[in-house]
Amino acid sequence: MSKVRVYEVAKQLNISSKEIMDKLKEYGFEIHSHMSTLEDEEAQLIIGYYNEMNRETEDTQEVVAEEMVQPTKEDEILSTQSNNVAEVTTKKNKKKKKQKGIKETKPMNNQTTRDVELVDDIKVIQLPPTVSIKDFASLLNVAPTEIIKTLMKRGIIANINQEIEYELASEIAETYDVIVEPEEEKDVMEEVFGEVIDDEKDLEKRPPVVVVMGHVDHGKTSLLDAIRSTHVTTGEAGGITQHIGASSVSLNGQKITFLDTPGHEAFTAMRMRGAKVTDIAILVVAADDGVMPQTIEAINHAKAANVQIIVAMNKIDKPSANPDRVKQELADQGLIVEDWGGDTICVPVSALKHEGIDNLLEMVLLVAEMGDLKANPRRKARGTIIEAQLDKGRGPVATVLVQSGTLQVGDPIVAGSAYGRVRAMIDSKGKQVKKATPSTPVEILGLSEVPVGGDMFYVANSDKQARQVAERIKAQGRVQMIGQTPNKVSLDDLFSQIQEGKMKELNIIIKADVQGSVEAVRQSLEKLSNEEVRIRTIHGGVGTITESDVQLASASGAIIIGFNVRPETATKAYAEREQVDVRLYRVIYNAIDDIKAAMKGMLDPEFVEKVIGHAEIRQTFKVSGLGTIGGAYVTDGKLVRNAGVRIVRDGIVVYEGNLASLKRFKDDAKEVATNYECGVMFEKYNDIKEGDIVEAFIMEEVPR
Repeated sequence: MSKVRVYEVAKQLNISSKEIMDKLKEYGFEIHSHMSTLEDEEAQLIIGYYNEMNRETEDTQEVVAEEMVQPTKEDEILSTQSNNVAEVTTKKNKKKKKQKGIKETKPMNNQTTRDVELVDDIKVIQLPPTVSIKDFASLLNVAPTEIIKTLMKRGIIANINQEIEYELASEIAETYDVIVEPEEEKDVMEEVFGEVIDDEKDLEKRPPVVVVMGHVDHGKTSLLDAIRSTHVTTGEAGGITQHIGASSVSLNGQKITFLDTPGHEAFTAMRMRGAKVTDIAILVVAADDGVMPQTIEAINHAKAANVQIIVAMNKIDKPSANPDRVKQELADQGLIVEDWGGDTICVPVSALKHEGIDNLLEMVLLVAEMGDLKANPRRKARGTIIEAQLDKGRGPVATVLVQSGTLQVGDPIVAGSAYGRVRAMIDSKGKQVKKATPSTPVEILGLSEVPVGGDMFYVANSDKQARQVAERIKAQGRVQMIGQTPNKVSLDDLFSQIQEGKMKELNIIIKADVQGSVEAVRQSLEKLSNEEVRIRTIHGGVGTITESDVQLASASGAIIIGFNVRPETATKAYAEREQVDVRLYRVIYNAIDDIKAAMKGMLDPEFVEKVIGHAEIRQTFKVSGLGTIGGAYVTDGKLVRNAGVRIVRDGIVVYEGNLASLKRFKDDAKEVATNYECGVMFEKYNDIKEGDIVEAFIMEEVPR
């Protein structure tokens, strides 16, 4: 069935669009503007209405005319002559039209010859928000000078390369009988790789992908530790999991893939990303604590991603455990457990005592069996980037989850603006593998840059295609983020600038150790925006803070937030010269609190870190019973026994704590100055390597 625009019908009837719109609304049609579309049947209805109205008017006029003037014999002769002339003229016109190839319009549905036939093949063009006059004229198939003349009539002086807004272009296009529609944003990946529908016979059973969600401190990581017998917690700051991890476990010969997600609410984006690629969500709820804000958030994300929820009621062994209260609170959120007559599976577990773990995994396999999870392993692989980071020795490293097809070493792949050939694949147990089937998480090497966590990856036909797609995406995302250069800003004077009306927007640059943290910090800080000031992230990236970051911050009046990274000494000095505020954090709460306080003008006196020296680890010695001793050379400042220290490897902080021992030869030393060698040991840390930089610091109280 063909469609026609309201303004086209108005044009055919030679009346205003507003009159047509009013009449259609009177008939009960939902009409929003002159560009609204009508089905052919609807258009005929309104055309018929006006034709009938016109006929009645003409009939009335004829009756009045007949009553007023009776024709004489002379009038009849003149009328006959006029008709003959009209007939001859009509025949001549028809002949001319036929010679020129003009199609004659015929009446429709017994309508009068005054009606104009609805034309289905009206030209429709798509335009971006702005378009150059040259390109616009080309789309309309007219000379650019015609557009320039039209603009001059409207009082707009423009040249051929000047851009005009979509609304203005739409109005001009109407005069050329061309309909303008907004240009659809094309997904480059979807355009190139499309969606492949597999034949049922090609589908094979695949392992379920499970995400572990819940409130902070309810035991998500401990539960995963119990399942896969690893100890992730020891490597996390403050015992909070801050990076997504993926692993595979087996039960009775059947595999299950687990994604670990952070517990703090600041990592909403990462958790949402985790839920989108999973089949089952294990919701960990502490039996002694119940449903908390992050628990509700996790439930909402799992529901939004349409994944089956299994509740793991942890810490069931605690004397303060109250399962009935937890079940009631779950019911309040729409999760009715099975023993209360609902359909939500609830398994009591104790991660500490390894109780109920097998039962939980059996329930996961049962739910997976009911879901009939299948994928086609015999096609080019595609899947999701779970996490990505920059490794000095190995380059960009990405943890990927294969969702369909089989990923093999040597495959050319593209993920956003990153592309490359898979040089190596490492499974969750650290072993190198040649291929990865659906629902398998692997770490891959060989990408050109660090991809964005949550992006889809695709196997391309060739290296050339992968590179071209990545370059198209990069070009599409290359937007100008810096407007006029504003004044320098720091958190210390942020409140005063807000009060003076100078600060309407706080630009921030985020650098972190992994991509997931960049995204999480950005989401957390941008949520703090209020009526006085909007927080805007102008850049986020993985790796140490560099001089180019400082240049960008200086040009855009931004502050730099470093999360688990350290700037080099030269970069720090450059930031001081450029008066760029660089803030370094290891826990995200502190960054949020600082910016909140700055916006409210309530920054308390703070303890500021003062770096007192650096040393380079040049040799390592393993001593049984003691641990690893580092042979260090003090490059600047001094090392002091009671000072705080951090170990920086490739710009990333790998340890922060205290010196366990500082020696010169065999003697204990209170401090070791520049250009001297010493032996160092660190509290509860032995994984030191040659080339590590030891940074010594003290904390000084500085009033704001």
